[in-house]
Amino acid sequence: MKFNHEVIEKNIGLLAIFTVIAISFGGLVQITPLLFQKDTTQPIEGQIPYTALQIEGRDIYIREGCYNCHSQMIRPLRAETERYGHYSVAGESVWDHPFQWGSKRTGPDLARVGGRYSDKWHEVHLTDPRAVVPQSNMPAFPWLLENTLDGELTGAKMDILRKLHPTHNLYTDKEIAGAQKAVEGKTEMQALIAYLQSLGHALK
Repeated sequence: MKFNHEVIEKNIGLLAIFTVIAISFGGLVQITPLLFQKDTTQPIEGQIPYTALQIEGRDIYIREGCYNCHSQMIRPLRAETERYGHYSVAGESVWDHPFQWGSKRTGPDLARVGGRYSDKWHEVHLTDPRAVVPQSNMPAFPWLLENTLDGELTGAKMDILRKLHPTHNLYTDKEIAGAQKAVEGKTEMQALIAYLQSLGHALK
């Protein structure tokens, strides 16, 4: 019997199976090589692991949905690099699980925001965005000044990151043991600002 595409096109079940196979094969061909490329699996020179406070700040950043409006992915286009700095590379995000590249950008990209503004500026901006950017449509986050961290799970988070990157010696046992003390009593505002200030220093 001669086989032709008509047999597949007229059989919805068969078409679905071959579609899944084709997409899976294409995905594997594109993704598998990335797992073995140094550029995508190794941190760039100068990329420093997050401190205990920055880890908590990153979790707050995710919890409050900041990534919904702020990407951390500068595209290799002149308009973007002139405004934000060097385009983003995979080696900057090796410590991030999940990474925050994103594609939606209502507010400015934050990949290189670290050191661009003072801690006080960030505090005012997060408490009342229109106090520093009158045209901003960003919501205010005043509760971050009131909520404090207990650090109960910070050490466990650091230990998980260390296990995910066994060849990099991210944190010592001493750092993990002292994680709770390092963040206990700090406000969520301090943690979030610490995270924001850590972004983009390795590749300006």
